[in-house]
Amino acid sequence: MNSQQEEHELESSTWLDKPKYTHVKTRSDVHIIPRGSWEKCSNCLKQIMTSSLISNHFVCEQCHHHFYMPCQKRIELLTDDNSFKELFTHIQSTDPLHFKAGSEPYKTKLQKLHKKLGINEAILTGTATLHKRPIAIAVLEFRFIGGSMGSAVGERLYQLMNLAASKKLPFISVASSGGARMQEGLLSLMQMAKTCAGVQILSTSRTPFISLLTNPTMGGVSASFASLGDVIISEPQAMIGFAGKRVIEQTVKQKLAADFQNAELLKERGFIDMIVHRHNLKTTIATILKLLG
Repeated sequence: MNSQQEEHELESSTWLDKPKYTHVKTRSDVHIIPRGSWEKCSNCLKQIMTSSLISNHFVCEQCHHHFYMPCQKRIELLTDDNSFKELFTHIQSTDPLHFKAGSEPYKTKLQKLHKKLGINEAILTGTATLHKRPIAIAVLEFRFIGGSMGSAVGERLYQLMNLAASKKLPFISVASSGGARMQEGLLSLMQMAKTCAGVQILSTSRTPFISLLTNPTMGGVSASFASLGDVIISEPQAMIGFAGKRVIEQTVKQKLAADFQNAELLKERGFIDMIVHRHNLKTTIATILKLLG
C-alpha cells in the first residue's frame, strides 16, 4: 500500500482504536468523556454520537458522507438477520517469504489482527439470504492489513465462486482494499489471475455476479475480480483506481483533477454502472437479482 492508502486505513478505523478517554475543554470546566463517544464528519465537520453513527449504518445524518464500515456490519446490512454462515475459515495465510517489518514478523502481525478484529483474514466469505433469496457473499476488511489480497484471500474468493457456480447462488463481493499484499510477494499477485479465473467460472455457469466497490478499492483488487461484475455498484464518493493519485502525478509529471479516481467520475466514464446510497444497497441488489432471474 502507498502512504495515501495507509493514511486512509488509520482514519477509517479511528472509532475503534482511540484511547479510552479524552479531555474536552468548555467555558466552565474540563470534562472527561469516553473517547469514541463522538466522531467528527470529515466532510461537514459535524460532531456525531458514535452510537447514532453506527445505528445509521456509518452515514452522516447531515451531509450523508459515508464513513468506513467494518465487514461484520456490512454482512448485517446486506443479508437477512442471522442468515450468514461463514465458510473457508480454515484457509489462512502462511509466511512464504519469512517477512519481517522492523522487529515484527508477518506471522505475529496476523496473530495480533486476529485477536483485535476477531477475524483471521482480510475477508469474510460465506452464504446467506437476501430478502429470503440464497446468495454467496464475500466482504473485504480494510482494517486487516488494508484489506490486501494475499494467497488466503484469493483462495477463499475462488472457492466461494466455485461453490456459487455449482449451487447457482448469486455471487456478491464487497471490495475495500489497498491492493495486493506485499508480505507475500509474487504469490499475492497470482491471486489476481486466480480470482479472474473464478469470475470466468461464474460467467460460464451463468451465475450472476454483483460487485460493490467501497472507499477505497485500489491496486490488484480493483484490477481483478472487483472490476468484472455483471453489475458494478459503488458507494458515493468512493476512491477507486489502481495506483494512488500522488504516485500517478509523480510519474506523469502532471497535476490531476480533484475528482480523479472518484466514483462519480468513473460512472460518468462508464466504468461503474450505478452509485447507490448505503441505505438503499440491500433493496437495490435484491431488485437487480430479481431482474437477472
